[in-house]
Amino acid sequence: MKIAYVTTYDARDIKNWSGIGYYMARSLENQSMILEYIGSLTEKYSLPLKAKQYLSNKLLTKRYLRDRDPLILTNYAQQVATKLSKLNSDLVFSPGSIPIAYLECNQPIVFWTDCTFSGLVDFYPEFTNLSKETLQDGYEMEKAALERCRLAIYSSEWAAQTAINNYQIESSKIKVVPFGANIECNRNIDDIKTLVKSRPSNRCRLLFLGVNWQRKGGDIAFGVAKELNKIGLETELTVVGCRPITNEPFSSFIKDLGFISKSTSEGLSKIGKLLAESHFLILPSLADCSPIVFCEANSFGVPCLTTDVGGIPTVIKDNLNGKTFTKEASITDYCTYISNLFSDYSEYEKLALSSFNEYQSRLNWTVAGRTVKNLLLKLI
Repeated sequence: MKIAYVTTYDARDIKNWSGIGYYMARSLENQSMILEYIGSLTEKYSLPLKAKQYLSNKLLTKRYLRDRDPLILTNYAQQVATKLSKLNSDLVFSPGSIPIAYLECNQPIVFWTDCTFSGLVDFYPEFTNLSKETLQDGYEMEKAALERCRLAIYSSEWAAQTAINNYQIESSKIKVVPFGANIECNRNIDDIKTLVKSRPSNRCRLLFLGVNWQRKGGDIAFGVAKELNKIGLETELTVVGCRPITNEPFSSFIKDLGFISKSTSEGLSKIGKLLAESHFLILPSLADCSPIVFCEANSFGVPCLTTDVGGIPTVIKDNLNGKTFTKEASITDYCTYISNLFSDYSEYEKLALSSFNEYQSRLNWTVAGRTVKNLLLKLI
């Protein structure tokens, strides 16, 4: 099967879109599918639309998102159609709806993504207070993509449901396939048992790995580490990806490591070591779609502590590979869960091994690619 793999960016560069487009492409290629890359695309009219975006955001105090403007999207579609005419592809595939929203072609169109436009509105800070024009353009763009495609694959039940509920799309066209971990893993269960046994049973290591302190719930993570130390469980919170924002002086239990890039072998190795040594990844997000970092943590046998928002409950199953809390949950709720596991440490070890099993059985790109391949074969 030959697939025209369409992205606005260069999907062969692991640095783009947190590596998701890169690993998604590899997951298909590893299933013996031939990918013909279409991308990067040129953003036409960027200068006047950037000016329009600036004026709307600064003067009218309403967010205008130029990547939803039909001028850009129809031009993307024209670029894709031109390149597609020179290929002999069986199917058009994209890791998002933007580049194929207005595409006219004879091949079946499929996209695989983590959200819909309507799902993001008033959920992510960047999608609040949108201009009326952007709201209309965004809704129409997403609807056009859903109507044109033969199959829309989402990484969570939440995202899939927003497509069905908000765009009146037949549920038979919608499928759910979680993403995998954007990290290489050749570990087996014996390796994970060794890692878990190497973690201290009298000291808790929490890892906060995210680029947005507020949206990812950094204040909750800080509060949990502080309270655990207060009640007698020695705890260390390592922060990677952003700077901690707190009104309190930096405490000795916080390690601020800043941003570490996974695109370098050194950075990847450092993040891998941090994950391997941690008891929990803690990310009490206020808004999230399908954080890849949960899959990566599970690949090291690290359970995740997070919230039941957005697409997270598809990834994290309570007491299998972590625990989801409501956004209203207290610091005490998190601390009680953690301290109970440390009081009966064998239960923590079971949870850690179960987390790795969740990675092996459903949260890796091999399983995801195989599942998507079977869906695509039914269209040809």
